[in-house]
Amino acid sequence: MTDLFNEKATDWDADETRKMLSSAIGSSILEHVPLHDQMRVMDFGAGTGLISSQVAPLVNKIVAVDISEAMLNKLVSKPELHGKVEIVCQDITDKPIDGKFDLIMSAMAMHHIKDTHKLIQRFAEHLNSGALIALADLDKEDGSFHPKDTEGIFHFGFKRNELQIILEKHGFGKIHFLTAHTVIKEEKRYPVFIVTATKN
Repeated sequence: MTDLFNEKATDWDADETRKMLSSAIGSSILEHVPLHDQMRVMDFGAGTGLISSQVAPLVNKIVAVDISEAMLNKLVSKPELHGKVEIVCQDITDKPIDGKFDLIMSAMAMHHIKDTHKLIQRFAEHLNSGALIALADLDKEDGSFHPKDTEGIFHFGFKRNELQIILEKHGFGKIHFLTAHTVIKEEKRYPVFIVTATKN
């Protein structure tokens, strides 16, 4: 599988828009998810660890999952994550990983996954009973958020009500959506939601 983020990984963290977005998503997770020091967390689509870096001090362990080796290499180079984060480079929709989690968090990764139903089902399978999800992604947009012909984009954001139905179907309750941030590009506004839910 080609690593679509191989060249992007080098200066990924330097992008101001991305830094603001990651900071806002991280803040929303800290505010709306009851984190604790025994918690085992999966960061799905962890990238360079921009969200993991914010959550790591408050939890026991983070397993950072991504299909980009280049991005994960960047993540493990960060001193603040040493001893806290384990990396797994694989597609969990294809091959699950061992172990169960108390929280699965994800920032701007779902639109890269073709089969949303299968992804949410996999999340449910990887969670302990009563465990939580905190998933951030774009509200439905017209396809202009990413540059034209960007590889690996399967969804131009999501409609909240449609995502709620998928979550309910796979055994999630207490579903709450809020707007974590709005990205402004070329005078267009792109709201980014975060949805929290509990595995029944």
